[in-house]
Amino acid sequence: MVTVTTPELPTQYAPADVEPQSYQRWVAEGYFTADVGSQREPYSIVLPPPNVTGVLHIGHALDHSIQDALTRRARMRGLETLWLPGMDHAGIATQNVVERELAKEGLSRHDLGREAFVQRVWQWKEESGGRILGQMAKLGDGVDWSRERFTMDEGLSRAVQTIFKRLFDDGLIYRAERIINWCPRCLTALSDIEVDHSDDEGELVSIRYGEGEASIVVATTRAETMLGDTAVAVHPADERYAHLVGTSVEVPLTGRMIPIVADEHVDPAFGTGAVKVTPAHDPNDFEIGRRHGLPSLSIMDERGVITAHGPFQGLDRFEARPAVVAALRAEGRIVTEKRPYVHAVGHCSRCKTVVEPRLSLQWFVNVQPLAKAAGDAVRDGRTRIHPPELAKRYFDWVDDMHDWCISRQLWWGHRIPVWYGPDGEVVCVGPDEEPPAGYVQDSDVLDTWFSSGLWPFSTLGWPERTPELERFYPTTVLVTGYDILFFWVARMMMFGLYAMDGTPPFQTVALHGMVRDQYGKKMSKSFGNVVDPLDWISRYGADATRFTLLRGASPGSDVAISEDWAAGSRNFCNKIWNATRFALMNGANVSAPLPAPSELSVADRWILSRLQEVLAAVDDAYDDFEFAKISDQLYHFAWDEVCDWYVELAKIQIASGGEAAERTRLVLGHVLEALLRLLHPLVPFVTEELWRALTGGPSITVAAWPSAVGEYVDRAAEEEILALQHLITEVRRFRSDQGLKPGQRVAARLTLDGASMAAHETAIRALLRLDEPAESFSATARLAVGSSVVEIDTAGAIDVAAERRRMEKDLAAARKEAAQAEAKLANQQFMSKAPEDVVVKVRARAAQADADIARLEAQLAALPAS
Repeated sequence: MVTVTTPELPTQYAPADVEPQSYQRWVAEGYFTADVGSQREPYSIVLPPPNVTGVLHIGHALDHSIQDALTRRARMRGLETLWLPGMDHAGIATQNVVERELAKEGLSRHDLGREAFVQRVWQWKEESGGRILGQMAKLGDGVDWSRERFTMDEGLSRAVQTIFKRLFDDGLIYRAERIINWCPRCLTALSDIEVDHSDDEGELVSIRYGEGEASIVVATTRAETMLGDTAVAVHPADERYAHLVGTSVEVPLTGRMIPIVADEHVDPAFGTGAVKVTPAHDPNDFEIGRRHGLPSLSIMDERGVITAHGPFQGLDRFEARPAVVAALRAEGRIVTEKRPYVHAVGHCSRCKTVVEPRLSLQWFVNVQPLAKAAGDAVRDGRTRIHPPELAKRYFDWVDDMHDWCISRQLWWGHRIPVWYGPDGEVVCVGPDEEPPAGYVQDSDVLDTWFSSGLWPFSTLGWPERTPELERFYPTTVLVTGYDILFFWVARMMMFGLYAMDGTPPFQTVALHGMVRDQYGKKMSKSFGNVVDPLDWISRYGADATRFTLLRGASPGSDVAISEDWAAGSRNFCNKIWNATRFALMNGANVSAPLPAPSELSVADRWILSRLQEVLAAVDDAYDDFEFAKISDQLYHFAWDEVCDWYVELAKIQIASGGEAAERTRLVLGHVLEALLRLLHPLVPFVTEELWRALTGGPSITVAAWPSAVGEYVDRAAEEEILALQHLITEVRRFRSDQGLKPGQRVAARLTLDGASMAAHETAIRALLRLDEPAESFSATARLAVGSSVVEIDTAGAIDVAAERRRMEKDLAAARKEAAQAEAKLANQQFMSKAPEDVVVKVRARAAQADADIARLEAQLAALPAS
């Protein structure tokens, strides 16, 4: 008999007692630190950098859980694994935070001046920024903290200057007046991703320009912009207005004459088929203006205040709008007014101010050659987008990308490295260069997405050829939401290919969906359905939070979650805990190799065979980032097969004693140990605690990933245990039908099908609470399962009269359900009008009711006489 020292495990798993200590130990032992000098195959992921102002939200939790699972498994597979963390300086968001702090002191950034303000932001960053990093640790992120980066640190700043100068020198960065998204509150240009669109109620006003037959009617939702109209446009094939093309018409309220032009952009089916053209305040109008050589009249300042001379000068744009409409109405120029008129309106994502399209002198990237290279890299297979069907969205974006406005009118960020001389000279200064004396630097900073677009290679030391860059670039996979495929992924692809001589930054881009509530509704504070992952971690544990998210994570699909599912994931962790605790208390161990299959019981061979199949299925699912399938496979194997079946069968085998019991202890230990390793990437904390208790090893984090062993695949054992499970399940249902309680013991006579099933009689009796029959045994109920027969004596074990009443009541309900379903199916009117899926459901109800009637009638017939 082997003497086993049983580690003490508490009776219940308490995440708060385990998680902080485990994480601290992992970091202290350097398990997450990549060795750039090793000879192992590299595996690298750069963490999409959260904002320095941010806190961990449910989208982060999903994104990080997937990346952590991938890197933990890669590490266990023996790959040299780097998961590189960091933060984004978040230009607008961070500047807004610090400006609000200053406002509490009665100050503005202008009171401090630029240099002092930037120092104040750095101070805030050191004291208050980066809370999300500690929250990442709570989730269990196995990142290499020794390589943490920040988009404004010295190395990344050097990378920004370097690539800006290269692009500038190659003619791919230029300065020009263009229409951009402008926030009148933040006083800066915005990128497309910084604009949130919503359907807002406004007004659609139709205005008559000109008089009589020479007049033309246009419709607008922004009446105030008519003050800057420089043309009216119609489609060249629109016969209604052919006679007006080339003529001029007066702009109401202004007295200015403007031309009527023909342009392909106009949709003749929309509105009146005629549109007002305001090149300085609309991106489409700006393009029409360029094609026709129209002037651009700016009629608002940077704060959205009207600057056009006249009665509206000095009014805010939203004050001017009703005032302009009232003046037009007074002159009889209004043809129709529609209120409310719901239409898409852009808002600043930071302050929610309505964004104003504005003609402005800004810096741009000429993206055409860069975007083409980014598209080619996916088309020729250098980078794989997964799932493949989302590649079309990527191509739609990169194949039709407009030049990118990269300048922002902020103080916090990478200042544009362009200097201006006293006579209009322009010089771009690289990181090791000095501007000429007397030159003044451009006051704008770069779009935050410019520096984050360099993230996959700047974080590894570019522009220097560092060992990290040589070892870990291109990165293995980028994990991110499909919602920023266009904005961030495309920019990283463009810059990576440009900076790294045609080598893309990622081998694979793995896209996941958005997290939604259990009804599929988008999470929103206004809906009251937002989930705080930190709250779930506090109440259910990090493992349960992660597992809930991963169980719904299919590539490219949105993830639905609910609190009930989080509670269920916590119960799953407890199930694994209790099974391992039972195994340890009963001597399960991994102190010796597994015995040969020929030495094992059928149950032992069955669970080992199932383990090999699950291993293969999990590995296949990892290849396609199918985390929902991975989680589902492991959940059902762990709960349904290991805990509910094998542990129960192992109890019986261990209780029998002898060498067979010792072999079962080994099998139980090895199966649980392999299961813990399989589960570790998904639920790292509970598996760490249990694996250390079971094996005595230092950490499951650096344990080897399990691999399938072909000699333990045993189809015959699987079929035999499947038959045993079927028999036991049917008899349990039969016992319940007879009114027996689950733990109630009764005498039974078993006639089992063949020697293989007969060999399991001890297990069958133990699991079904069936005693050996006495000589006086008289069966009151009989069940045939295949060729096996189970007869039981319920005399004295149940209240026959009460059972008869219960069954008769259930039988009456089943007959009523059958009658209602059959009546519907016999109703020709119903059958001719009901949708096919409804008819199918009614037929299914009828079939189920018939089956219930047959079952209940048989049970009533089998009841002993009362």
